[in-house]
Amino acid sequence: METGGIEKKIYYTLRIACAMCFIGHGAFGIITKAIWCNYFGVFGIGHDMAYSLMPYVGVMDVSMGLLILFYPLRIVFAWLIAWGTFTALLRPLSGEPFAEFIERAGNYGAPLALLLLTYSKENNWFKAVTVRDIWFSETNLKHVKICLRVVVFLLLLGHGFLNLIEKKSLLDQYHLLGFSNAANVAHSIGGLEVLAAVSVLIRPLHSLLIVLFIWKIVSELFYPHWEILEFIERGGSFGSILALWFLTKPSHRVIVNTNTSYGMPSFFHT
Repeated sequence: METGGIEKKIYYTLRIACAMCFIGHGAFGIITKAIWCNYFGVFGIGHDMAYSLMPYVGVMDVSMGLLILFYPLRIVFAWLIAWGTFTALLRPLSGEPFAEFIERAGNYGAPLALLLLTYSKENNWFKAVTVRDIWFSETNLKHVKICLRVVVFLLLLGHGFLNLIEKKSLLDQYHLLGFSNAANVAHSIGGLEVLAAVSVLIRPLHSLLIVLFIWKIVSELFYPHWEILEFIERGGSFGSILALWFLTKPSHRVIVNTNTSYGMPSFFHT
């Protein structure tokens, strides 16, 4: 069967995005990030035990990320949705603002989009998915587009609210960049991000999405510690915006071509 260039780009973008997210997240477990103790504390696990368990969780996350890169199984996509949702929920459960969960929509939304994109009647959960195996149907692509619109809306909305409530780490970044009134900067950025989020949900404009993609990358470059790992962990956010940008390209359209060898239509980009 024939597959279109943009559909392939969406598939590989989401795969790399998911891999980045879980490899970055796992790396923090391996190096025993102190704030993780709060999340283990939700289950009554003390600091000493938390530090002992972190590397095991980290290795599991890195392993899942590498599987996505080199042996992508649909069962792994499903696991990452559940695991990404669970770990994101631990933040508000440990006392952090609920916006922290919303802002991490890329962690669970990117694997969900990948699962929707690779859906087929056979739906083999334990067979490695290659681009040749994927039937880029119009229905699948519509579902992926809806999913990504919601995901990008949530991650922008969450980050916007964290700015509006003056999250300390964001204020520290603005101080580091030389802004004297970091709170005002946070309020301005937060308001713009909320407006951008609503715009994407109502009508995702191709030209706006590339601006948001660049903005998201730039805005994640100024963490004072472990900058590279923080950047990698947010791959789900970057990838979701980029995949939606591919899907909203004005010249992109899906057409039907009868493929008699498979007895079903073939959808591809022209």
